[in-house]
Amino acid sequence: MTFRDALRAGEDFDLEALDKASSPGFDGDKEDAEALMPDLAEQASDLQERLYAESKAGGTRKVLLVIQGMDTSGKGGIMRHVVGAMDPQGSEITSFKSPTKEELSHHYLWRIRKALPEPGIIGVFDRSHYEDVLIVRVRNLVPPEQWGARYDEINAFEQELVDDDTTVIKVMLAISNEEQKERLAERLERDDKHWKFNPGDVDERALWGDYMEAYQAAITKCSTAHAPWYVVPADRKWYARLAVMNLVIEHLTELDPQWPEADFDVEEQKKRLAAT
Repeated sequence: MTFRDALRAGEDFDLEALDKASSPGFDGDKEDAEALMPDLAEQASDLQERLYAESKAGGTRKVLLVIQGMDTSGKGGIMRHVVGAMDPQGSEITSFKSPTKEELSHHYLWRIRKALPEPGIIGVFDRSHYEDVLIVRVRNLVPPEQWGARYDEINAFEQELVDDDTTVIKVMLAISNEEQKERLAERLERDDKHWKFNPGDVDERALWGDYMEAYQAAITKCSTAHAPWYVVPADRKWYARLAVMNLVIEHLTELDPQWPEADFDVEEQKKRLAAT
């Protein structure tokens, strides 16, 4: 079974019932997973370079990797251990924080469109347009009829991306309430982790149930054939990193980007070079 098959959210997906410490699609342990990562990183890097090279010969394909999850779910680790394994030349990370005054003056997809990847690029969103049906919904930042209309709007937007040769990989890192509490406690116990602690994270924990309802709705309404959701159990960081790396590789392998053919006479250039 591929990781895509094991993690794809189907029509009957139940976020509450998901074991956040499970490892779908993988029978090994932490040591096994960490041993696999170097070879997987090499595969991902090669495929990424081929995608980038393909674009230099006129290719239009690109990839958008969306990473969503509650605070401490491991988004930063994915950026370091998965995205960081690839060449920065062919990848771009955009971290979506609270919208600025200018961004709020536009449609909520305005800032998203500005950050979309160009041909040959793997664009990575640390949070995304889904914040506008997650925190916006939970915090009642706009009326229900407004955020309620966004699910269909997001589906249409993602169809537009797919029609423009973008492969969309949407990942939710699903962490348990108990594991989040432990990770926040660790940040408070360690001086070198204090900078990562945000007192507001404790306030958000009081709304945990509301956030889970919002995530369930986003997954149920927006896991489509053209842009499905992959829900990754994230209580074990090593598994989450392994799973996302494999999801990226499986999608790139399906794309099968090719090295472009030389637009010059290779043998002639060899002779010219030898003569210098």
